[in-house]
Amino acid sequence: MPEGGLAEAFGVTEEARAKINLALHVTGQRADGYHLLDMLVTFADCGDRLGFLPSQADTFTLSGRFGETLADDGGTNLVLRARDLLREAVGALAFPVHIHLQKNLPIASGIGGGSADAAATLRGLMRFWGMSLPVEALATLSLKLGADVPMCLESRPLIARGIGEQIEPVPELPAFAIVLANPLKGVSTPEVFRRLPAKNNPPLNLASNLAGTADWLAAIGIARNDLEPPARELVPEISAISAMLQARGALLTRMSGSGATCFGIFTTMAAAQEAVTTLHGERPDWYFQATETVSGGA
Repeated sequence: MPEGGLAEAFGVTEEARAKINLALHVTGQRADGYHLLDMLVTFADCGDRLGFLPSQADTFTLSGRFGETLADDGGTNLVLRARDLLREAVGALAFPVHIHLQKNLPIASGIGGGSADAAATLRGLMRFWGMSLPVEALATLSLKLGADVPMCLESRPLIARGIGEQIEPVPELPAFAIVLANPLKGVSTPEVFRRLPAKNNPPLNLASNLAGTADWLAAIGIARNDLEPPARELVPEISAISAMLQARGALLTRMSGSGATCFGIFTTMAAAQEAVTTLHGERPDWYFQATETVSGGA
């Protein structure tokens, strides 16, 4: 379905923005196995899109570059799980719905695609069904879908701690022109965590007086993604794609989440778009996207 056609065909639409881990520090591990994280997170002005339409029975359809990848997921899609959990919570208000997912982001790529889809499903269905949940109830429900879903519900710059459920907005974070790059090769998140040399790394420690893009770039540069070194061991293309971004003029490059998507921050959107044109020419089989992140004050 053409991107413009989704809004025309579906009465309610919702954006599922890509989640970018500007920093990810692994600071510990709980007794139940969950890792404790400190993350500086922002969201890109690109991602998947969902549409919602009345239907005689629940229906789910897919389109987009990566839609076929989800076609045979055995009913485990987070969109359907989000729909069913929300229906359990609201009961009779939840009449049948046709949900269409335009899957524009690579699958399992470290930029929160499935979690962002689940969060967008919750937001969209609450509008579609004309209802809302108390903040605490919605937070509890979203966490059942995954540790990234509560922050994707926010879809704005934030710091997330714990397993991702302790959220603090960062209104001072500026927007960045970025390029997202992915070699379209999967990374096993459990294996990345298994290869971590240490689980009790220093926490994220941002100065309280950061002002302007230069200050934030310097602070992000000092921070880390503790998952990047083991992910590079598993998928050498991550090192290659980071080097390609640097060669095209990125001010800062880093892997997002557990990979394999990397991002490069550029001076302007024009520079980012020029880089993507060159990168597409070098590796037409990989994923490259120029976009801008949302600002904390948006």
